[in-house]
Amino acid sequence: MTDTSFTPRVFSGIKPSGGLTLGNYLGAIKRWVGMQGDGMETVFCMVDLHAITVWQDPAELKNATRELAAGYLASGIDPEQSVLFNQSQVPEHAQLAWIFNCVARVGWMNRMTQFKDKAGKNAEKVSLGLYAYPSLMAADILLYHATHVPVGEDQKQHVELTRDIAAKFNNDYKVDFFPITEPVIEGPGMRVMNLRDGTKKMSKSGESDMERINMLDDADTIAKKFKKAKSDAEPLPETVEDLVGRPEAKNLVDIYASLTDTTPEAVIGEFAGAQWGKFKPALADMAVAKLAPISDEMKRLMDDPAEIDRKLARGAQRAREIATPILDRTYDIVGLLRS
Repeated sequence: MTDTSFTPRVFSGIKPSGGLTLGNYLGAIKRWVGMQGDGMETVFCMVDLHAITVWQDPAELKNATRELAAGYLASGIDPEQSVLFNQSQVPEHAQLAWIFNCVARVGWMNRMTQFKDKAGKNAEKVSLGLYAYPSLMAADILLYHATHVPVGEDQKQHVELTRDIAAKFNNDYKVDFFPITEPVIEGPGMRVMNLRDGTKKMSKSGESDMERINMLDDADTIAKKFKKAKSDAEPLPETVEDLVGRPEAKNLVDIYASLTDTTPEAVIGEFAGAQWGKFKPALADMAVAKLAPISDEMKRLMDDPAEIDRKLARGAQRAREIATPILDRTYDIVGLLRS
């Protein structure tokens, strides 16, 4: 094998399962916006093929895909600067996934902790797609020869699997064709927690709407949720280290830091010793200033679904310009006859 130089390229995506939250924004989309024009090509996707690993209402899935696209656009993803599309419009994803199903080992899939978490006690009854979706995730990434993937800690294992698949493919076929992708994990807002229980991740499927910030929430709702967010009886500490064992306090400080592009240390430096009656209104005001314009723009975009569809169709065309030659070369390497 010879050393191959790969174009620096970022790939990442979110599953359109409805209800974009602050966790999606701070943990992913906001970071992606900052990667645009930073010396790497950027490819961002709504991974709707991953969504159907569990049953989805067809009309709701289409709406959720458009809502997610609106969230990307309203947050600052520029469809001229980045490649923006929904996964199912680029059939090469599924085609490469089958190749990788034949490269990956069952033992590798059995070690995927997210499958165990999602399947629970009903592992025998879940779809084969849910079991094999890390292989599709590897195809999502490697179809673009992505060199970097911004992910949360809960997806890091899947990027490691992607690296294993790339290495095994390269070794099996004596080529240096797929890059060994690097996960990019950074920032205080990477894991946004529940506003009512700081030990749980913020989720669109939580029991109460008060435990999360939805990206379609209006200004009044955003302010209300932060002012009513669970805290504790102690004032803010003098150091970040003193937030240990105070999950709700740490979560609110981390959110403030991430929204203001600063650090938890800087937030504590500003609010050390402050009572929650001072900090939570300050957080609410700042969150409204940052998030309400995104919510308003999302609603405007959702009022014109045809325009969203046009942007995604153009993005899919651009994605295929990258993906098709890579898949064609993969088929040639494997020995699949094409006339």
